[in-house]
Amino acid sequence: MKCLILAAGYATRLYPLTENFPKPLLKVGEKTILDWLVDDIDTAAAVDEYVVISNHKYARHFEDWAKSKQQKITVVDDGTDTNETRLGAVKDIQFAIDTLGLDDDMLVIAGDNVLDFSLTEFIFYAKAKQTSCIMRYYEADEKKLLKCGVVTVDENERVLNMTEKSPTPATHWCCPPFYYYTNRDAKLVQEGIESGCGTDAPGSYIAWLCTQTSVHAMQMPGKRYDIGNLESYEKVKAEYKGIMR
Repeated sequence: MKCLILAAGYATRLYPLTENFPKPLLKVGEKTILDWLVDDIDTAAAVDEYVVISNHKYARHFEDWAKSKQQKITVVDDGTDTNETRLGAVKDIQFAIDTLGLDDDMLVIAGDNVLDFSLTEFIFYAKAKQTSCIMRYYEADEKKLLKCGVVTVDENERVLNMTEKSPTPATHWCCPPFYYYTNRDAKLVQEGIESGCGTDAPGSYIAWLCTQTSVHAMQMPGKRYDIGNLESYEKVKAEYKGIMR
């Protein structure tokens, strides 16, 4: 299995910290955000290569970081150098698939979140379901729902519908940016793009995919810390205690 790490954004709301430095390599406690994610995922012994998808502006920073890691890490430079010319998450995923000739199951994650639970639980869930999978958590705040991917599921946790940033969310189940694609479904990303699925938010591909095949949604077993601006970054640094096992 490959792990694709989405890290090609420009994090403009975190300027000046990220004006010349990538958000996923900011420190939270004794580790960078990426260290927390990769070191945890690696305990499942399910991933044989990590692929960091970067923009051109920050690629060198990720390459330097990769040299310090024991895992096999490949950095893919999508060639963009401004927020205005970014490809968007879904096109970045396809860019990495094409560039490296990837042909495997894939764990696709945002590189700018920290979690207080292990992502290995999600990997095992997806392997048991044998379908592409997402996670979901209950969001009570209706204003926050407007900024999220929102899913409707049946009694067997199968996704019936998913929308990205809908003005009329159907449920309170939000989808964080962590996804599992079966090899079969990873081959459909280009078809999804050509069919008109959104390409900026990574969940847009899943919103299309669940209309084509079965996708399941595991309830998130802990808390996700989203680092969106300077205030939230300072809060995470003060509150985050690591992964609870």
